[in-house]
Amino acid sequence: MALEEIAVLHTEKVKKYYDGLKAVDDVTLEAKPKQITLLIGPNGSGKTTFINVVSGYCKPDSGKVYFNGDDITGWSMHKVYEKGLVRTFQIPRLFQGLTVLENLLVARRKNPGESLIEVFVKNRWVKSEEKAVEKALNVMKVLDLEEFWDSQITALPAGHLKLVEIGRALMSDAKMIILDEPIGGVNPALADKIFTYIQKLKKIYGLTFLIIEHRLDIALKYADYIYVMHQGRIISQGKMEKVVEDPLVKEVYIGG
Repeated sequence: MALEEIAVLHTEKVKKYYDGLKAVDDVTLEAKPKQITLLIGPNGSGKTTFINVVSGYCKPDSGKVYFNGDDITGWSMHKVYEKGLVRTFQIPRLFQGLTVLENLLVARRKNPGESLIEVFVKNRWVKSEEKAVEKALNVMKVLDLEEFWDSQITALPAGHLKLVEIGRALMSDAKMIILDEPIGGVNPALADKIFTYIQKLKKIYGLTFLIIEHRLDIALKYADYIYVMHQGRIISQGKMEKVVEDPLVKEVYIGG
């Protein structure tokens, strides 16, 4: 298999139970390099539990999770994050007392100020801080957040908060980003724009995305590949044309 075809994220028969309930049941999924993989399904279908398992927020009861060919099954969320697999949340988890710029800067890896040795070598950490600010400014430019650089997070609307979360993932040098409802609660005009930003980041940074989203009228047209979950299982997968015409998918959504 050619290198570019190898999945960045690959799961094999992942299962997760809660009090005997199969929240995730035998889920096998792949996210290919530099693609937008969309995971959809009615509320309660197991999507968020699945990404919680993948990102280290909980451990699977069985099955395997591979990232860039490495077995990361059961790893802690911190270790998964350090590996380069970063996720956002349906409700953005940002530092409320900080500005947009400051929220981006805290996501940087290997800050020399955190080292007891390097913190006293001024030239080293000052140069590092300068590079970090330059990187943050570039990230804000790509996401059209420049004018908000010194704005308090609490002053930003929902759509811009989602962009700041994506910006923090970029600051952490993520290799893949999992987005949990990136356009939830966002007005339609900005919702479309957020997905165009995601496409832009895919090209500029070579990023791979796995996205959970309920607003299918917007999200489907941006996806390279789609998985549909229902009652913990994958019931359909493929390109948009195949998935939207799948009788089982239609039945689930009409019934749901």
